[in-house]
Amino acid sequence: MKSFLAILLLPLAVFAQTSIEKGETYIANKQFLKAEKELFAYVTYHEDNLQAIELLGDAYGHQKKWDKTITEYRKLVKAKPNTANYHYKLGGALGMKALSVSKISALGIIGEVKSSFLKAAELDPNHIETRWALVELYMQLPGLIGGSKKTSLKYANQLENLSKVDGYLAKGYIYEYDDDPELAEEYYLKAIKVGGSLTCYDKLTALYEKEDQPDKAVANIESSQVKHQRNSLHYQIGKVCADYNVQLEKGERCLLVYIENYTSKDGVPKAWANYRLAQIYKHKNDTNNALKYIKLAINELPDIDVFTDFKEDI
Repeated sequence: MKSFLAILLLPLAVFAQTSIEKGETYIANKQFLKAEKELFAYVTYHEDNLQAIELLGDAYGHQKKWDKTITEYRKLVKAKPNTANYHYKLGGALGMKALSVSKISALGIIGEVKSSFLKAAELDPNHIETRWALVELYMQLPGLIGGSKKTSLKYANQLENLSKVDGYLAKGYIYEYDDDPELAEEYYLKAIKVGGSLTCYDKLTALYEKEDQPDKAVANIESSQVKHQRNSLHYQIGKVCADYNVQLEKGERCLLVYIENYTSKDGVPKAWANYRLAQIYKHKNDTNNALKYIKLAINELPDIDVFTDFKEDI
């Protein structure tokens, strides 16, 4: 009898495994609606499978269906209240819902956002993502409802103890948000020195652009290019040069290199590089080349309003 039952139940086990794996594959391929349908059907009959519930919540979250996301993550917290990551995910979903509703409605959500993240931090002293969330939360909240630079720095210090790079990036974020660009630059430079990832360089570049320091931005991207050798960085240099009307010859060279070596992995379509070239030629009063490259951009992506507006301005 036992062997008979084992054989009888085997297809159900195989079905369960296949549904979860399909859901994971759909999510990895950004087919979130397919993942939702696959996992919803499975969870309907397997209400205790936390892996499937979590994946279903993830599928909802990717589609910004925040109420449904929150419902699934609440199930996880209820089933395993001592799992830090479940509290972290619930806090994140609640936070995203708060951003999507009116400020008055958001006030009723913020308390649970905060308590979810704090619980996650309490349960796992090494949970880096939770501490990042708390850094951002306490900086962005108004003081009247609990916002605090001092508290944000407390979690940045915890991050620094776990990961020097994350700690420095967090402090750079805090000081940038607090409108202290010199200290922000100092910590982003420390992050580059210790870690040197593309993210570290990108944060500093964005700061320089925000502070209207395009030459520093270009120099920083060039340093990143020396280290990482990414074609996409040629586009970034050209973009800054075009936007700020600086180092136009360098911007032109970099954009032409970007187009010549372009692959889909570079991210930014060639049409945008052609648009940046058109900007540069317009700065140089070279109308013929400006028209040539903006026409190329429009041919590749005809529905981009900024391209057609630019052509009309030439």
